[in-house]
Amino acid sequence: MEWEVVIGLEIHAQLATKSKIFSSAATTYGAAPNTQACAVDIGLPGVLPVLNQEAVKMAIKFGLAIDAKLTERSIFSRKNYFYPDSPKGYQISQFELPIVGTGQLAIELEDGTEKIIGVTRAHLEEDAGKSMHEDFHGQTGIDLNRCGTPLLEIVSEPDMRSAKEAVAYMKKIHSLVRYIQICDGNMQEGSFRCDANVSVRPAGQKTLGTRSELKNINSFRNVERAINIEVERQIELIEDGGSVVQETRLYDADKNETRSMRSKEEANDYRYFPDPDLLPLVLDQKMIEEVRASMPELPKEKRDRFIATLGLSLYDASVLTSSREMADYFEAVLASANNNDSKSCANWVTVELSGALNKAGLEIDQSPVTAEQLGGLLARISDNTISGKIAKKIFEVLWAGEGDDVDSIIEDKGLRQVTDINALGTLIDEVIANNPAQLEQYLAGKEQLLGFFVGQVMQASKGKANPAQVNDLLKAKLSR
Repeated sequence: MEWEVVIGLEIHAQLATKSKIFSSAATTYGAAPNTQACAVDIGLPGVLPVLNQEAVKMAIKFGLAIDAKLTERSIFSRKNYFYPDSPKGYQISQFELPIVGTGQLAIELEDGTEKIIGVTRAHLEEDAGKSMHEDFHGQTGIDLNRCGTPLLEIVSEPDMRSAKEAVAYMKKIHSLVRYIQICDGNMQEGSFRCDANVSVRPAGQKTLGTRSELKNINSFRNVERAINIEVERQIELIEDGGSVVQETRLYDADKNETRSMRSKEEANDYRYFPDPDLLPLVLDQKMIEEVRASMPELPKEKRDRFIATLGLSLYDASVLTSSREMADYFEAVLASANNNDSKSCANWVTVELSGALNKAGLEIDQSPVTAEQLGGLLARISDNTISGKIAKKIFEVLWAGEGDDVDSIIEDKGLRQVTDINALGTLIDEVIANNPAQLEQYLAGKEQLLGFFVGQVMQASKGKANPAQVNDLLKAKLSR
């Protein structure tokens, strides 16, 4: 039987506020356990939550970015459950009326086509604490620092049909929240994680199969692996005569398997009710317009501009806008290069720089070579001070931190390109005189030997000759 996979993602993005969603406690990562949980966060008697306005503005930003319907009057509810890392016995979240309603996001598939993924909703909520198992033999420690940390939970429609589509969607959301600067996207620190709802059904069937929810996956690689292994498990189970039960499952990356955690709760199991301590959240048009005015250029808009105004290919423009840091770096290079050769700038950023970064395991904002340095290097190629080959040597010097000014490196190491026609003519005459056999073959019609002569001249000049000039001068001399 042919099976169709159905996937929906619930992505939790930690909002980049300095304080928590309902208290003034700090959200700094890495603080000593239980030093950033105040009376409000742990729900001590007599305390009242106060909504963080910055968290609201960040939610509005996201809604505008996905062209979603904003809910002018949303409410906060208590989601009741009992777990050691939630001392209040409930989580403040949004249920019936989330701040962000339906929207959509386009993802790029492997074949280059686009697919629209629906976003059901995005709602504000507080995070719970964290259970610590590894440092306590036979016991569990509880760190309540994360209690009250502001989250935006982004719930997709079940529109994805493969693990690769799910990863593409997750990456698009990851890039977007970083672009609009509402989340740092740090997966290792838990700032960006997702739950995946996975089900299978016979191809052509309209009704959805029973789903399993894979909890708290915090890397793109593990999302793909977890979904694929869960799909295999469900198909095997059904084909062996069993049935899938609705449950929450944990993905074990070491064993590459999913295992049951608990039966999946329904909404009524959480006994949602409006939080009596929080008034409805009412958005006025003035606030929405203020947030709209602060919106940066979005990835798709930037990509389309790079194509239309800079003449870049769809591939180059997509790579350069894959993250805000990459796009900003490229535009800074382009400005510093002081020329219109955007294709050359794009190639250096996507090939030379990205290759060096990948090899060193660095992000672009950690690059030892600044955008201004790279732009200055490309400006010297453009004005024929150096060749592309010499530029690669200078790039290595900059990368190693052995110099910080391109012009100084060129002068100190004697790397200025030879463009003087008389000097090049002398070198060419010497090369021709030293290679009579190759000259005879060339004149007899073996024109591919032109490359040999160019190589000899470049070698004689120690790579400093201008290759284009050498080509032109050699052709002129050899045609006489």
